[in-house]
Amino acid sequence: MSFLHHRTQVNLLSDPYSINPRNLFQNYQRPTSILNKTTLFILLSLILILGFFSPYTSISQTLMSSFEDSNSKWRGYTLDQAVPFVAKNGIVIVCAVSEPYLPFLNNWLISISRQKHEEKVLVIAEDYATLYKVNERWPGHAVLIPPVPDAQTAHKFGSQGFFNFTSRRPRHLLSIVELGYNVMYNDVDMVWLADPFPYLQGNHDVYFTDDMSAVKPLDHSHDLPPPGKKGRPYICSCMIFLRPTPGAKLVMKKWIEELQVQPWSKAQKANDQPAFNWALLKTKEQVDLYLLPQAAFPTGGLYFKNKTWVKETKGRHIIIHNNYILGFEKKIKRFRDYGFWLVDDHADESPLGRL
Repeated sequence: MSFLHHRTQVNLLSDPYSINPRNLFQNYQRPTSILNKTTLFILLSLILILGFFSPYTSISQTLMSSFEDSNSKWRGYTLDQAVPFVAKNGIVIVCAVSEPYLPFLNNWLISISRQKHEEKVLVIAEDYATLYKVNERWPGHAVLIPPVPDAQTAHKFGSQGFFNFTSRRPRHLLSIVELGYNVMYNDVDMVWLADPFPYLQGNHDVYFTDDMSAVKPLDHSHDLPPPGKKGRPYICSCMIFLRPTPGAKLVMKKWIEELQVQPWSKAQKANDQPAFNWALLKTKEQVDLYLLPQAAFPTGGLYFKNKTWVKETKGRHIIIHNNYILGFEKKIKRFRDYGFWLVDDHADESPLGRL
C-alpha cells in the first residue's frame, strides 16, 4: 500500500507569479486547503475502510493460494495412486466424464450410493474442470489421465471429439486390470435400481450387456451373441466388468488395436463400440466371455420402448441405460418422466452434494 504514504511534492517555482518577488504576495491566492473538513473526513474514512478490509484481502489471497496449491496437487495425482485409494475388496467402479455431463455423474452417483457402493467409484476426468470439481467435494475420487481431449466437442455424439473421448476407454481399463484390480465401467447416463454385483459371480474374464432391443428369453444363453448384419455382435460398451486376468487384458489390447484400424473420419463417424465388438468376436475362443441377463441390464431401446416387456420383467431390472436417444436435454426429460432423474430432490445423497 505504498500509495498511502506518498505525498504530492509541490514545486513553488512552477507558479509564474513566484518568479517576480514584487508579485509574490500581491498576486498570491491562498489555495484551498486539502485538509478542509470534507476532505479530511473522506481521507479518514478511506483509511478506516482499508484498515478493515486489508486483513480480509490477506485471507482471500491465502485462500486463493491454497486453492491453487490444491489444484496443483490433483494435476499430479496418478491412476496408480487413485485406484488403490478407492478400491474396496479389490474392486473399482469407473466412469469417464467431461464437464457437460457432471449432472449425469451426480445422478448416477446417487443411484450407486443407494446400493452402498459409492466408495468404490473413481471418476476419470476428461478435463481439468471436472478433476477439480470432484476432488474439491470428494477428495481422491477423480483422476485425469493426459492428454486431455477437447472439452468443447467431447460430449457431442458422432464428433471427432466424442471418438477421441470414448477411444481412451480401453486404455484406462487395461491400466486398471494391469494394476491387479477388478473393474466395472459404466456410462453415467445409467441409473442403478439394485445391486449388480450378485450378477457378477463366477470367474469369467469379461462381463457385458447386449445393446439389441429384441426380446430374449429369460433363460437366454450367456455366450457372446452371433454376429449381426455388419458381421459383428451388438454388445454395448457402456457396461463392462473385467477381472484382472490374461483374457481380459487380451480383449482390451485387441480393442485398442481395432480402434487404430477404424479411426474417425467425416465419412465414417465412428465411436468405440464397433471396435469393442470386433475385439470380442476375434478373441472369443481365447477368452471366457459372459453376457449378462437382459432382464437385469436392458438397453434403453428395450426398457423405454417396450412397456409390455417392462411389466413382464418387473422386479428384475438392475441397471437401466438411457441410450437409444440423442441430446442432453432429451435424456434428462426421459429420466424425469420415469422418475430416474434424482438430482432435483435427492442431491444430498450424492458424495458431491448439489452441483
